[in-house]
Amino acid sequence: MTGALSGIRVLDLSRVLAGPWASQTLADLGAEVIKIERPGSGDDTRGWGPPFAKDKAGNDTTEAAYYLTANRGKKSLTVDITKPEGQKIVRNLAAQSDVVLENFKVGGLAKYGLDYTSLAKINPKLVYCSITGFGQDGPYKDRPGYDFMIQGMGGLMSITGAPDEAPGGQPMKVGVAVADIFTGLYATIGILAALRHRDATGEGQYIDLALLDVQTAVLANQAMNYLTTGKAPERLGNAHPNIVPYEAFPSADGYLILAVGNDSQFKSFCEVAGLNDLPADARYATNRSRVANRETLVPMIRRAMVTKTTDEWIAVLEKANVPCGPINTLDRVFDNPQVQHRGMIRYLDHPVAGKVPTVANPIKFSKTPISGETAAPMLGQHSDEILRKVADLSDEQIEKLRSAGII
Repeated sequence: MTGALSGIRVLDLSRVLAGPWASQTLADLGAEVIKIERPGSGDDTRGWGPPFAKDKAGNDTTEAAYYLTANRGKKSLTVDITKPEGQKIVRNLAAQSDVVLENFKVGGLAKYGLDYTSLAKINPKLVYCSITGFGQDGPYKDRPGYDFMIQGMGGLMSITGAPDEAPGGQPMKVGVAVADIFTGLYATIGILAALRHRDATGEGQYIDLALLDVQTAVLANQAMNYLTTGKAPERLGNAHPNIVPYEAFPSADGYLILAVGNDSQFKSFCEVAGLNDLPADARYATNRSRVANRETLVPMIRRAMVTKTTDEWIAVLEKANVPCGPINTLDRVFDNPQVQHRGMIRYLDHPVAGKVPTVANPIKFSKTPISGETAAPMLGQHSDEILRKVADLSDEQIEKLRSAGII
């Protein structure tokens, strides 16, 4: 079987996470992704370790786990784009590609003739996606943007973490780089939409994507809570601003997430927890009233929850159709029978490490299943192959470029 994007070629000039996450997703879907990297060093994340993948003898390789996270399924070509000969190679490849993806600073590629305006002249059907911290215009356009600072500037940290008055209360970032990852996913969506438009009209186009825009967009219900009321939401720890009870509660041996989404579920929970009087109490009968009276309701639930272990609660609450679950460490996540059944862990052949693990793409297709993934490439692993087959260079020409440090 071929992937849904078989026949699409992506020229990936991005590095670190947001851009590579987008191009990895496109690769998973069947596109050919050519990753352009700096000779000698490559993507910054190649050195972002430990941990590093181990070789067969158990020794560290040069491949950082962080780099392996977002570069599955790609081909690596090293090119020095600061040199005219390197720029010529990239233009040659762009002329034969469907998509260019980059995350250089605003205007950073124009001086090399690799910006959208320049490349669109040689390939009018090209879809060109630029990812920056703040976009191609506006007062912040020249600022660098990193996930951590974007989580702060974009409001996410103001609603994440315990309140100031609680123990350890402070603004908190999310444990993974969600601004980068969401931006990578929005880039994928935008690229797919632009390809659909190109197929219908024959016209390529430019996509301007900013981390701050994306972080603002994914504030979701919290953004609408503010825009509707004019009141900025506050940090609630694990509690939900619009639903009660919907948070983590201590059990006899740990914690349990209780996610009561409607009044019927609340009644079922109270029956199991021995709190039968609460559903008939006007202060707690509806979600609206529970949100208004969370300060008195939550302590009662906490006192009930510490009477059983997490596993005991899950057993009785699942029978009562009350949504609940444990807070798993990653070892328990990947040992989970549902995660394993769904094939979320895969092992890919690697030229140095033998096998490397990867977290599978979660999309399950009925007609074009994701299959045949390859491990993230070694630096320049496919340089000769790409230059021969795509750029149509001879072995002599390739060796000359290598000797000159162009590739």
